[in-house]
This record gives sequence, structure tokens and C-alpha cells, in this order.
Amino acid sequence: MKLSIVAIGRAGRGPEADLASDYALRAGRTGRGIGLGPCELIDVETKKPGPGPEGVALLAATTGARLIACDERGKTFSSRAFADLIRDIRDGGERHLAFVIGGADGLDEVVRDAASLTLAFGPQTWPHALARAMLAEQIYRATTLLAGTPYHRD
Repeated sequence: MKLSIVAIGRAGRGPEADLASDYALRAGRTGRGIGLGPCELIDVETKKPGPGPEGVALLAATTGARLIACDERGKTFSSRAFADLIRDIRDGGERHLAFVIGGADGLDEVVRDAASLTLAFGPQTWPHALARAMLAEQIYRATTLLAGTPYHRD
């Protein structure tokens, strides 16, 4: 199952972007043997700012994928539960799972409604560059848990 992190705006250059890219690459490598990957990072830019136009662009960029919306109002998961969620989606026959991250004003309701699940990293608000890196790391951690490698420690 292909994995995507689709986010409004450019990740830019810097340590956060490098971290997100590194974890996405690791997730793809680790997940290959268990039917997960590649894990791609997709930046979506719009001509008009705001949740409405951004939502349209996010939905267009994820056509055919099962969506998980990243939003502070979502559900939190332990790392093991997150891995189980990805496994269950893969085992359910999905071919593409896309995690979407909105712009500065968050996700439009149309994107949250289209998502099968809304995921939160807790009640705090995180900068977009860090949210990408944190999500990529958790996807990598999930692939290591599912592959049985020793990266995760309880």
C-alpha cells in the first residue's frame, strides 16, 4: 500500500524538511517487505489561501486514496495502535493511504468529512514543518513495529 503525506505549502529547506524526507525514505525501505510503501511527501500549493481552496487542492491531490486528516480535533493513538491502524487498512485491501495536513487555518470541513479518520498529535498546535516530520517518523515507527525490527521500545 502506497503511503503519502500531503500537505499545504512547501516543506522548504532546513532540518525539519530533511527529517521528514529521511523518515519517509526509511519508512519506504522498511515497509517494502511488508506491503507498505513507498512513503512520499507531497507539497500542495494553491493560488488562493484559506481552507476552502486548500481543501479542494488536497482532495484533488489525493484522488483514489483513503484519507486520514491530521487535525487537532482528531483522535490520538499510541505508536502501536497507529501501526495496527495502518496494518488493518492495508489488510483491508486499500492500495493508497494519504495523510493530509492543512494550511495555517487548518483543514476545510469538506476534507475532514472525506477522511475516514481524523488524527491528532495532541491538543497542541504544531508548525507544519514539524507536523510533517512527526508524521513521517510515526509512519516509519509503524513500519518497524509491523516488520518486527527493534526501533520501537516500550
